[in-house]
Amino acid sequence: MANLKILSFGAGAIGTYIGGSLALAGEQLVFVEQSAVADDLRQRGMRLDLTIDRRRNTKQAFIIHPSSFVIAPSLEDALRYGPFDVALFALKSYDTAAAVEGMKPFAEKLPPILCLSNGVDNEPILANALGVEKVIPGTVTSAIGRRGAGDIVLERLRGIGIATSHPLSDRLLAAANAALLNAQAFSNAAAMKWSKMLTNLIANPTSAILDMTAAEVFANPKLYQLEIEMLRECLAVMDAQHIPVVDLPGTPARALAFATRLPLWLSKPLLARAAGAGRGGKMPSFHIDLHSGRGKSEVEFLHGAVVRAGEKFGVPTPVNKMLTETLMKLTRGETPLEEFAHQPEKLLKLL
Repeated sequence: MANLKILSFGAGAIGTYIGGSLALAGEQLVFVEQSAVADDLRQRGMRLDLTIDRRRNTKQAFIIHPSSFVIAPSLEDALRYGPFDVALFALKSYDTAAAVEGMKPFAEKLPPILCLSNGVDNEPILANALGVEKVIPGTVTSAIGRRGAGDIVLERLRGIGIATSHPLSDRLLAAANAALLNAQAFSNAAAMKWSKMLTNLIANPTSAILDMTAAEVFANPKLYQLEIEMLRECLAVMDAQHIPVVDLPGTPARALAFATRLPLWLSKPLLARAAGAGRGGKMPSFHIDLHSGRGKSEVEFLHGAVVRAGEKFGVPTPVNKMLTETLMKLTRGETPLEEFAHQPEKLLKLL
């Protein structure tokens, strides 16, 4: 089978890990990055620390020489190296709309896009702009740490999911597994994306709002009850849409869903492991975004998506709504960061 020619939107954590792994396996990669980053990567190449994957049998990080890939400062420049077989898209959900606007003038030249972003809103946005035939739903469950542009470390190896609904799906699965990415096929794309989102909800907004670790959140009985209610709302919304919970690569999402039906004392160890295992010792992503001061949060596209679907299908989602609204006020600067810091009771009173 001929090698794939792949366009990667960005050299962030996921783009570098997936794209870099495919490059190591012999696929042709062209990355689109802003000019300063592109110039830097042309000089030093990319660095992938994949040492925890014993199959690779190495104690050294892989250095991908600049001659082994192309880095372009704009989509227009990148497309000159086409035509491409597929594109990788793994941007933060709050950057999707702007990225899609930049794609529209080049829609006819763009290949099908494997969307690996978190949340359930990204594929519809891409499909509305480019056509449903140009979108392949996907997900990433491996934990990736980013040390800098084009410099990542594999923190926990799980895998990736790829929907089987596209003519390219089988070829992508084969290429991903040849690159040791642990790819798994999913016939139900909605189940794959919603199940991944379910795992992303845990202790994410509460950690950011309260400036507490996931462990501290789970140690508080009332906050733990809040987490359970939040997950139950998401599961009810999924059930209203007839979307089942499915296990993802290395991620037992069905066990997580089952844990929400157990007595609190019995479920806590299970959910605590789920909350901490995916992110290692790092703070949850919402906390990192909030305290970076960038003025953006994916809570609108995760918990907010639960709220919007709940409104559409008649399922109450008061906990997800409260957490979304509270975190967005903090993100926009309408509420001072210290307003709820280490004050669980103050947050709980909002319900």
